Formats: sequence, C-alpha cells, structure tokens
Amino acid sequence: MMKKVLDVITIGRSSVDLYGAQVGGRLEDMGSFEKYIGGSPTNMACGTARLGLKSALITRVGDEHMGRFIREQLLREGVDVTGVRTDSERLTALVLLGIRDEDQFPLIFYRENCADMALDEEDIDEGFIASARSVVATGTHLSHPKTEAAVIRALTFARKHNLRTALDIDYRPNLWGVAGHGEGESRFVESAKVTARLQASLHFFDLIVGTEEEFHIAGGKTDTVAALRAVRAVSGATLVCKRGAAGAAAFEGDIPDRLEDGQTGPGFPIEVFNVLGAGDGFMSGLLKGWLDGADWPTALKYANACGAFAVSRHGCTPAYPSLAELEFFLNRGVKQPDLRNDRELEQVHWSTNRHRMTGGDRKTMRVFAFDHRMQFEHMEGYTAAKGAAFKELCLKAALEVMGDRTGFGVLCDDRIGRSALHKASGSGLWIGRPAEWPGSRPLTLEPELGSDCGGLVQWAKENVVKLLCFCHPDDDAEMRSEQELTVKKLFEASRRNRLEFLLEIIPSKVGPVDDSTSARLIRQFYEIGVYPDWWKLEPMKTAAAWQNAIAAIEDYDTNTRGIVVLGLDAPEAELRTSFEIAAGFDLVKGFAVGRTIFGDAARKWFSGVISDLDAVEDMVIRYSRLCETWDKAREAKL
Repeated sequence: MMKKVLDVITIGRSSVDLYGAQVGGRLEDMGSFEKYIGGSPTNMACGTARLGLKSALITRVGDEHMGRFIREQLLREGVDVTGVRTDSERLTALVLLGIRDEDQFPLIFYRENCADMALDEEDIDEGFIASARSVVATGTHLSHPKTEAAVIRALTFARKHNLRTALDIDYRPNLWGVAGHGEGESRFVESAKVTARLQASLHFFDLIVGTEEEFHIAGGKTDTVAALRAVRAVSGATLVCKRGAAGAAAFEGDIPDRLEDGQTGPGFPIEVFNVLGAGDGFMSGLLKGWLDGADWPTALKYANACGAFAVSRHGCTPAYPSLAELEFFLNRGVKQPDLRNDRELEQVHWSTNRHRMTGGDRKTMRVFAFDHRMQFEHMEGYTAAKGAAFKELCLKAALEVMGDRTGFGVLCDDRIGRSALHKASGSGLWIGRPAEWPGSRPLTLEPELGSDCGGLVQWAKENVVKLLCFCHPDDDAEMRSEQELTVKKLFEASRRNRLEFLLEIIPSKVGPVDDSTSARLIRQFYEIGVYPDWWKLEPMKTAAAWQNAIAAIEDYDTNTRGIVVLGLDAPEAELRTSFEIAAGFDLVKGFAVGRTIFGDAARKWFSGVISDLDAVEDMVIRYSRLCETWDKAREAKL
C-alpha cells in the first residue's frame, strides 16, 4: 500500500477573484478591486491547509500572470501543487464579485474556454491519488463531459485505493448553462438534465454536502426532505444539509421527517457581511473534523465556526482561519457579532495567517540595509542620479551574496533607491521600505504617504513598512503623544493594506539607556494597540537587556515574526560581540545592517576612487562576513 502523505486532494475550479473593495453598491459602481485566489476546490484546499491538513489541488491554470499568481499563492498557503497543470492554450478563469448587502452579491464569471475547464483524464495520476486519504470533488466539474470524465477517473482510483470521497454539490446554474451570464448570483434553477447528471455519480461518494437548494437540484425535488430521500435512494453517503442561519444537519442513515432530527453542531450568532465563500469555509472545517475522526456534532461545530469567519470578512480564502485561530475562537466565544471588527480576534487571524499573504516563514534574517537617504545625500560627490545608481549596486551585492539560498533581505527606499526597490521585487529577497522622514523627531512621515497614509495603497504587497522612531521612555507627554499617534496611524494603515509592519526604536540617540529601556518602550507601544510584525532593535550589551525586551514582546504577542538587530554604523568587531549575545535568543532572527557594509564603498565610489565592480566586490565581502558572523553565532547557541 502506498504511504499516505496527503490528507485531502480537491479537484476542479481554480480562478482569480477580483473582489470589489467598495461595499454596499452595485458592481457597476465599483472603483477598485482586491485580488484573491478563488474557485471552490481551490478555496477548500487552502482552508484545510490552514487547519493543519496536508492538502493538494488538481486543476489547470493559464501560462500567464494570473496562473502564476494562483500557483505561488497555493504554495504560500501550504497546498501541494503537484496536480496543478499549466495550460499554454487557455487563460486562467476570472471572477468579478461585489458585496451589495447580506443577501445580494453580484458576480460575473469569465470562464469561456478557461484553463480549469480543460482538465481531462490525462491530468489524473493514479499514484498521486493513492498518496492521499481522501478526494473532494465539486459539482461544477460534473457539468461538462471532459471534466466529468476526469473527476470520475479520480474517484475510481480513490475507490480502488480505499480513499474517502466527498462531494460539495456547489450548484451554480450559470456554470451549468441553465442561467445567463448576468445571473452569476443565482443559486437555484430547476433542471432535470442537471439532476440526472448529478445522480449518475452520487454513488461514488461517502460524504455529500450542500445547501437545501443544492439538495433540491441533486434530488430533483423542491421539498428538502423529499430531495434528501431521493439522494439517499442512489447513495449511501452521509448527507450534510446546510441551512444558513439555522445551522446544518448530518444524516447517516434514513432521512427523518424533520431536518431538525439530524445530527447538529452549535452555531454562532454573528453578523453576516459576505456570504461568498462561506460554503467553502464550512466545508474546510467539516473536512477537518471528518478526517480527524471527530463525531458529526464536533465536525459541524468546526464547519459552522469556519463558515462564521467566512461570512464576516472580505474575500473567500483570506477570511478562513488558521487552526490556532479556530481553537482560540472556540475557547473564547463570540465577543461581538461583527467578527472583522473584533480587534483581539483579528490580531490572531493576521498573525497566524500573514505568512500565507505576505511571504513564507522567516527563520533567519540577514538584511542589507541601504534605505538611508540623509547619509547618502551628505556624502561628497552625491547626486540623485548617482545615489540611485549606487543603490542598484547595493542590490546587486545583496543578490550575489544570497545566490540560491533563503533568509536574506534588503531595506531600500523609494526616493533615492526607487529603481533598486522595483528591481528587488520578485527576487526572493525580503524587502523592507522606510516610511519616516529621515532623522525626524517628533516623528514625521515621508510626504508620499499622504496625511492619511493613503499612499500605502500603491506599495507592492511584498514590501514591509519600516518605521524608525527616535524615542525614549522618559520623553515628555507631548512628544510621546505626538509620536505615538503617528506610529499608530501608520500601523493601522499598514494593516488595512495587508502590509507587514516593522517598528525600529532607537532610544540611545535620545537619552541614557539601561537594561530596561527598550523593554519599557516596547510595552508602551503595545499599550496603545500597535502590534508590529517585526521589531528592529539596537544592539544591547547584556543578556538581561535582551531578556527584558523579549519578555515585553511575548507578554503581548506570542506570534510576532521576530526581531532584527540594527548596526548603528558599528565596526564589524563590535557587531560580532553584539551578535554573540543576541543569537542566544530564538526571537532574534538576525540583523539589518547598512553603513558597516556600504559606508566605505559608497564614499570611495561617489568620489570616483573605485569602479562599480570594485564597489560591489567590497560590499559582497563585508556583507558575506556579517552573514557568516551571524550564522556562526547562532550555531554556537544551538
């Protein structure tokens, strides 16, 4: 028997969802859109992965930007993409969606001859199917003979290798050709042809899930009990009927006269904001319970909770919870019905899912910081054009040191270093981008951000917002209040734009420091509701100072990404000593150092003493030495 390395394989639709950012209006009036991955099987693969299952997807995507986006996002979500084929002849499917109100959700499917509907039997590998514990299909791919044949082949292999099988009926009349292009919102149109096609394959499944309307189409009856009995006549599967606000019920044997007599799980009194994708969230939770061997009331509890998250947030996959978030929610309960505005819950959601949205886990951070502006501008021979050219040399050095390894990054600005910043995108480097006006105290932001930080909407999603604040626990009340307001404004804007936030604090430039100074500052920022994804802290001379700072962070946020140590233009020998202390703490992920690496090369290059090649070589040597110093310091502490 083949080893089971996967828990679940979903098969079927995969698209890019363009979600209207404005809520409460017509799709005709949408002015901007948020881009997410979509399609029921794709959503479920991601939803189950977030809950700790090893999931995979079988589908097709186009050989273009949107197809690559789906593939890359699936990998960030932890989904196995072995079964994702690239179709060079067809485009990736698109869906335009809007949120009008809790009952209306206009959408348009762009699915003419799209990649995922070209899935065929050759795309189904028996060995891949056999490597999983279960296969989950959705109704749309039973709507066309070619895709239906692929699904049936997968189910046949599943039966052969004793996999569990599940169907989400997922009835979209528009995609079955029984409703027009402008009726994407429609959830039910009677069709004997659709009923016959569905019933021909229902015997393949151990679990069948649908709304009341979806069981109406599967059973060919508009009375729900009668429809469930019609499905039972052709399938011995457990039937799970979703009933909206009334919850859901599971039926393992004969169908009773009342839906209320089925097995049920607890529901959650929450505000409905967006019903799109709720069923896929529900199915993800249900699969988690089912595959973990939970009883149906428990599995339905997971399903109802995941559905509650989905209807409370914008988007489909981005709304789904991590396992830690689900457990937190089930233990704590509902504190306010509009979950998206529950700050405590949203912090858990963001901090346990951000690596899926903004990049993978960062266990090591070797960051070359050349986001300096004022320091470059004061160098002899500096011009804006030379500054931009030199920062491209810095990037070239960073990429050369990184090679094909991971754990490297840069800090680069958009004012002098715009060309380098843009070239860094997609390179594999972690990219931090400064937001503060250099040297400002009280803290002032770069003008490009605007008074409301609206300029962040133009930042690339892989950019990390970096903010340097010169502050001290003993600042007077007016200074502290003004700076904290600026920090909080930028932090909240970063979250709205789904950008990670790095807060750099340097108290030693303001006043005397001791082993408690940084820790006191850290606590002050958490107290005003600022939860940085990253902290950038100046090197501390004692283990006690690091212990105090880390305790302050972990008292408020056990899910922070970590800390990087800044350099303050220190000599390499001094940095080596600070690294040896900092490396003893797991939360310190690495360093973000600049002038120690580029300072000498920059001064010589701007003066015309050395060439581009010499400047890059010098920075490569210095950066490599620092990386080696950090790595050795970390290894010595393991």
